[in-house]
Amino acid sequence: MNLPNIAAVERAAVEAVNTVTITDIHTHLFPPSHGDLLLWGVDELLTYHYLIAELFTVAPKGLTHEAFWKLSKQEQADLVWEHVFLKHGPISEAARGVLTCLSALGLDAAGRKLAPVRKWFAQQKVDAYLEKVFQIAGLDYAVMTNNPFAADEIGSLKQALPCPDRLKTALRIDTLLLDWPAAAKMMRGQGYKTAAKADVRSYTAAVKFLVDWAKKIRPLYMAASLSSDFAYPSRGGSTAMLDKVVIPAARQTGLPVALMIGVRRQVNPALRTGGDGVGVADVAAVQHLCQKYPDVKFLVTLLSRVNQHELCVLARKFGTNLHLFGCWWFCNNPSIIEEMTRMRMELLGTAVTLQHSDARVLDQLLYKWKHSRAVIGKVLAEKYRDLYVAGWRPTEEEIRRDARAMLGGRFEEFIKT
Repeated sequence: MNLPNIAAVERAAVEAVNTVTITDIHTHLFPPSHGDLLLWGVDELLTYHYLIAELFTVAPKGLTHEAFWKLSKQEQADLVWEHVFLKHGPISEAARGVLTCLSALGLDAAGRKLAPVRKWFAQQKVDAYLEKVFQIAGLDYAVMTNNPFAADEIGSLKQALPCPDRLKTALRIDTLLLDWPAAAKMMRGQGYKTAAKADVRSYTAAVKFLVDWAKKIRPLYMAASLSSDFAYPSRGGSTAMLDKVVIPAARQTGLPVALMIGVRRQVNPALRTGGDGVGVADVAAVQHLCQKYPDVKFLVTLLSRVNQHELCVLARKFGTNLHLFGCWWFCNNPSIIEEMTRMRMELLGTAVTLQHSDARVLDQLLYKWKHSRAVIGKVLAEKYRDLYVAGWRPTEEEIRRDARAMLGGRFEEFIKT
């Protein structure tokens, strides 16, 4: 049944986004069976690299990076709490996110005391807690990042340890594209005949490596995070790896290739994982890949706000093999999410995955999706209001269909067809 007026349409749009089941298509989470690789709890939230970087914008001058990294996790968290939350207003998106997480769990964010919060987390069993977080966040599943080139992950991956249905795999291939000598060494250690300087035999072995790992962990896609100066084609090694290894492996496995482009690595190495920055990427690299390989699917997100319009236009031209997703990393702020969401709806309709969490800490699923739902619901209500004014009379079912499409449904269609 059609909705009776504009107000009802707007309410239905907000309600649809707030209640629809979401698929989180890119995270850095792990199953509980992988031990310490799965980060969770208040101290992990407070020492997330966003907040460590923010700490050093307000911390006393006497606090050096060297001294900070020598502290225990709890001591680091105490410093962030003291200087970012107590001595300054926690108004940044990362700081507000911590408070949203605590509130979603029924914890006292206003009490300003960490001890009772830590006590509550210490009482949780990780398997049950993971399920609790997914239920509160309203997710069906999240896609992990699983790296066969990472020494601390290989053992767990080879053992095929238990993994809940809430988590699906993705095959990470950054090292292969960016550091062939390191990749070749890692592959040799796993029994593949790869030389320190890439040759034909090495390429063949590397393809087999990816195909074998795909059979082992059954990923939904292969993925790489690339710098802002990534170009394709180029004389650099990444072009050879794409042409001779990644694309052949994608064809053999039927897996899409996810490219996340725009990072400037280690702008400030003293911040460690928080030391990366952002740069404007060359969208033509994506264009050239889509043109050259129309039979291969590409999932793409770019880090710079500057790139978003050009990327949206490109996605209109390659609807069969290019799918845009998420407001990645430095774009994951409400003002930018709103701008990108509105632009994507206006240029792509529902043929986009509006958001992913990129969560590295399990609890972050709570705030990233609560905050994103609020923004996306607002924009979708605006767009359906415009349709109503134009003479269209949507039903609740149609609005809910569209919300699901842009929050996981179109992704699933794209990777399967």
